[in-house]
Amino acid sequence: MSTHGKSSVGRRLRAVATAATATALVAVPLTLAGTTATAAEPHVDNPYAGAKQYVNPTWAASVESAATRAGDAALAAQMRTVAKQPTAVWMDRISAITGNADGNGLKFHLDEAVKQKTGSQPLVFNLVIYNLPGRDCFALASNGELPASDAGLARYKTEYIDPIVDLLSDPKYADLRISATIEPDSLPNLITNISEQKCQQSAPYYREGVKYALDELKTLDNVYTYIDAAHSGWLGWDSNAGPAAKLFAEVARTTRKGFASIDGFVTNTANTTPLAEPFLTNPDQQVGGQPVKAAKFYEWNPDFGELAWTAHLHRLLVAEGFPASTGMLIDTSRNGWGGPNRPTAASTSTSLDTFVDQSRIDRRVHRGAWCNPLGAGIGELPRATPAGAPAAAHLDAYVWIKPPGESDGASKEIPNDQGKSFDRMCDPTFVSPKLANQLTGATPDAPLAGQWFEAQFRTLVRNAHPVIPADGSTPNPTPTATPTATPTATPTVTPTVTPTATPTPTPTPTRTNTPTPTPTSGPAACSVRYTANSWNTGFTASVRLTNTGSSALSGWTLRFTLPNGSSVQQGWSATWAQSGQTVTVTNAAWNGTLAAGASVEIGFNGSHSGQAGTPTGFTLNGSPCASA
Repeated sequence: MSTHGKSSVGRRLRAVATAATATALVAVPLTLAGTTATAAEPHVDNPYAGAKQYVNPTWAASVESAATRAGDAALAAQMRTVAKQPTAVWMDRISAITGNADGNGLKFHLDEAVKQKTGSQPLVFNLVIYNLPGRDCFALASNGELPASDAGLARYKTEYIDPIVDLLSDPKYADLRISATIEPDSLPNLITNISEQKCQQSAPYYREGVKYALDELKTLDNVYTYIDAAHSGWLGWDSNAGPAAKLFAEVARTTRKGFASIDGFVTNTANTTPLAEPFLTNPDQQVGGQPVKAAKFYEWNPDFGELAWTAHLHRLLVAEGFPASTGMLIDTSRNGWGGPNRPTAASTSTSLDTFVDQSRIDRRVHRGAWCNPLGAGIGELPRATPAGAPAAAHLDAYVWIKPPGESDGASKEIPNDQGKSFDRMCDPTFVSPKLANQLTGATPDAPLAGQWFEAQFRTLVRNAHPVIPADGSTPNPTPTATPTATPTATPTVTPTVTPTATPTPTPTPTRTNTPTPTPTSGPAACSVRYTANSWNTGFTASVRLTNTGSSALSGWTLRFTLPNGSSVQQGWSATWAQSGQTVTVTNAAWNGTLAAGASVEIGFNGSHSGQAGTPTGFTLNGSPCASA
C-alpha cells in the first residue's frame, strides 16, 4: 500500500475513533484483522498518576549485556535495576517508524506495551517526536534528515507525522496512554538563536511542524502532548523565559484545539542539569558582597535547577493563558551528579566563585557543556507526582526521556546516513569559546548520537544519586530544595544562549584562586589505580586514590610524573598544577577528609605527543603509593 493509501486508512480510523464507541469501531470494515477495538479511557489530567510506564526491551537488553561485562557483582546488580526502568522510544527519522539497523520500529514497541499492560492499571508509553525540518539549527551532533524547506515540511507531515498517528490510531492501542515529547531543542532555539541564519531559515518550519504534530496527535484522546522547554541553564533568565512562554502560547493558539492541544511541558530532555542545588538554595545569598547568581557558573541566571525552572515557567505560562492544570515533566535520566566527588556541605569560602564551585553538585566546567559530560550520574528513578518536589513546580512525573547509555554525539567525525554531523562540543580536546574558552569536558570515544555508549553508561550508574539499589527496589526519594521565588530583575544586557549551552554573561565576577587546604603532615599509606582512554593527541585519565593507612587524612596532596610530552589540560575534583613533568594535585574542599580505607576519584584531560604512557612515581603527602 502506498504512503498516501496508508495515510488515508489511518485518517478514516482516527475520525471514527474520535467520534464513535468501541462497538462502532468493530463495525468499521477497515479495522485490521486480528485486532480488537478498545474504547479509550477518558483523557485525564496527569497520565502518569496511578500508571506504570513502558520498559523498552531492546534498551533493557543492552543494559543486561553491559551487566554481564561489569566485572563487579554490585555494579552488575545496579545495572539490572536500571534495566527495569521505563525509558522513551525516539522516532528520530522516518525509517525509525518501521524499524532500521539501529532498532525496532514503533509498531514493535506498541505491541510490546500492550503485552506489558496487565489488568486495569494504565500504562504510559513515552514517545519522542523528533524530526523537524532543519532540526537542531544551532547544533551539529543531532542534525536531522529533513531540510528546512517546503519539501522538507511536506515530508515531515506525510512521511513522518501521518504514519506515526496512523499507527497510534489502531484500536488495539486505544487503552495505552501515549505521552509524546514534542521536538526537543526546537522552539527554544527560536528564543535564543534566531540571529543565526540556519535558525532563521528553520523558524517557520518549526512553528508549522509543531502545530501540525499537535493537531494530528490530538485527534486521539489517549495521546498526551508535552512540548520541550529546554532547561534552566538555557532559558532561566527572565529575558529568555518570558519570550519562551509567549512563543509557546502563540503556537498553541494556532492549533485547532488551542491551549487544549498541549497537556504540559518537559524540561531537561537529554541534559544533565540537576533538580536543585542542595547547598545553593538562594540565588540572592550574598557571598563576598555579591549574590550567588552573579557567580561565573550561573551568570546572573536565578534558576539553578529544574525545579526552579518548572515553577518559573509554569507561572509565566498561566499568565499567557495556559490552564493552571498544565503539567510538567523533568528528565532525570542523567542529572544525579553523585559519586565520591559530590559535595556534602556548602563551602565556607568568602570568594564568590570559589564558594559556588565548591558547593555545587553540578560538576561540569560550564552549564553549556552538554555532550556526554564526564562525571554525570543517573538521577531520580521515574515516578509520578514525586514526593518532595515543591507544589509550585506542578510536576506530573520524573521521566527518563533520554535512555541512559545512549550517546549525545560522536567525539570525532563518523560517516553516517542519518544527517548527524560532528559537533566540536562533543570533542574532549576542543577548547570551546561557548564555554568561556575551556575544554568541553566531554567523554572520549563516543559514538553517534543515540547509539549505545557503554563506557558512559558505567559512569552514569556508578555516579547515580540517589544510589541505584542492587536489589531491584526503588530508592527513597531524595528531598529536594524548594526553589526560591524568581526575581523580576534581569541583567542590563540579555545573554545569548545556545542549545544546551550557556551564554556569556554581561557582568563578569572577579575570579579568585581557590585556597589550597593544608594537608595532614607526615607520611600516608596509599594505593592508586590509574586508567586512561587515549585518542590522537589527547587522553582522559581517571585516578582512584585510596588511603590504605590506619589514620584518616584531613587533607592530601598527590604527586606523580607524566611521561615526556604529556601534559594536563584540565582537571576536576581537585586543584591541579604541573611543573615540567611533575603534576601536583591537592584535594578540593569537599573531598579533603579521607578516612582510613576510603577512596576518592579524580581525573583530568591531557594531551600527548607520540604514544601516551602511564604516569610514575605516585606519592601521597610525600609517601610512595602502591599500584592498585
